[in-house]
Formats: sequence, structure tokens, C-alpha cells
Amino acid sequence: MAELEGRLEATGRVALVVSRYHERLTRRLAEGARQACRAAGVADADVDTCWVAGAFELGVTCTALARSGAYSTVVALGIVIRGETPHFDFVAGEAARALSAAAAETLVPIGFGLLTTDDLAQAEARSGGAAGNKGAEAAEAALRTASLLAQVRR
Repeated sequence: MAELEGRLEATGRVALVVSRYHERLTRRLAEGARQACRAAGVADADVDTCWVAGAFELGVTCTALARSGAYSTVVALGIVIRGETPHFDFVAGEAARALSAAAAETLVPIGFGLLTTDDLAQAEARSGGAAGNKGAEAAEAALRTASLLAQVRR
């Protein structure tokens, strides 16, 4: 029986979809994702960055990019911080659902780099601070999935 595993390797163009909301931190997530792409051998010229207003817009944009056929991998990067109202639950839940649906529908790996944190300190820690860079982790996961899917399609 064959055993397949995704490798950290370039399989085509990559799109980073980055929320402008909490831009100081999402820029750090995007830089982590770019570094992961470089580590996989993806040339800087093969990584496109698309800026969206907020986390809610990640899903539709990732879907459009995945459907375009131009990208082997898409990475969604954003931050939703819990507040005093249920807004957090709606935005985080719907964004996650849209990203999952986009990947399942298009069969293009979509890295889930949407931080959902209780406060700003947690977001800072996860965007290049003490808890690492979740943008890099999301890109690496998506790149490994793209590699695995390329093996399955052979």
C-alpha cells in the first residue's frame, strides 16, 4: 500500500489574502507566510498578495482566487478579536465556514491563518511573537496539502 505525504515544496503560484483590519499584525502574518513560501522554494514573483477589508471578506476572495485556476495554493490571513458583543462569533464562524467551503468546492488548499483570539495580546503573540507566526504555519500547511494533492492527481 502506498503512503503519501505532503512535502514543503513549490507546486505553483500562491495567493495570500490578507485582511486590512488589524493591519499592523496581519502584515506580520503575511511576512511569515511569505517566508514559508520561500522555504518551500516558491519564488517571490510567484506569490501574490490580495488585501481585503476584514475577515468576513476572506471567504469570497479565496473562493474567487481558487476558482481562477491561477493558484495552486491560497492562504487566508486575518484576525478577529473577541469583544463585548456576539459580533466575534458571527464573523469568526462565518469566515471559517466560507474558507472550508471554498477549499472543499475548488479542491485548492486554503491555509487557515485566521486568528480568533480573546484579546490583542494573544493576537500579537501569534503573529510573530512568543507563540510563533500562525501565518507561516498556515502557508506551510497549505503548501504541504498542495504537494499531497499533486501526488494524488498523478
